[in-house]
Amino acid sequence: MEWSATCATRAYLDTLQLCNNHKREYGSWRMQEPGSNEFVSALAAGMKAKLIVEVTSRASPSTVALAAAARQTGGRLVCILPEPVLDESKDVIRNSGLEDQVEFRTEEPSKLLPYYENIDFSLVDCTYENYARLLNLLDVNPTRSVVVANNLFGDKKGLDLGGYVRRKDEKVAVRSLKHPIGKGMEVTMFSKNDEAEMRLFGVRGHHSRKRNKSKWVAKFDEESGEEHIFRVPQVDLFWN
Repeated sequence: MEWSATCATRAYLDTLQLCNNHKREYGSWRMQEPGSNEFVSALAAGMKAKLIVEVTSRASPSTVALAAAARQTGGRLVCILPEPVLDESKDVIRNSGLEDQVEFRTEEPSKLLPYYENIDFSLVDCTYENYARLLNLLDVNPTRSVVVANNLFGDKKGLDLGGYVRRKDEKVAVRSLKHPIGKGMEVTMFSKNDEAEMRLFGVRGHHSRKRNKSKWVAKFDEESGEEHIFRVPQVDLFWN
């Protein structure tokens, strides 16, 4: 499966526009690090993730981002959240025009996660007290998959997901990256083809470093007749 720069760029721009639209219409909502939502959307879409799972406390910009990625890949987002925020979360997704891409589940995450196998892309909100257990319950696609641990602030730490997965399949190569965008995020990638596969994610070697660049992208809105100009950063990932 090859990396799709086209899907990644479209998801990035889609997420940027949808989050900006929501902010203009409903005011500010709890935001992650600037650029983090576009980053995870582009990553999920670029790798053509079909099954995307998010464990979160409520629909947030990251939910919109992952749903936008699913729209590009023809996949689906399973969003696991508490029952009290279900209606509010459905409204956020419906108003973004992404309801066809999202399946909401409201049971206890630790009971639901074992039912989902070979997850291509997952994001866990680490504000959950038992986030460590939830991360270990993820059944990742060993061929190629990504796990994002979000909101790892304070004394919270990520997990050795590589050790956990290798116990199931010793041929899986694992790379982990802390703080790809700001702070509080850890990204772990899994692949059976090691470096050759990692390069499809845009991952460079241990000692390689290149200055980050950006480019300007024009998007024409057919309904309004307006042309929107976006600055799209090209993020290089460096592994420890």
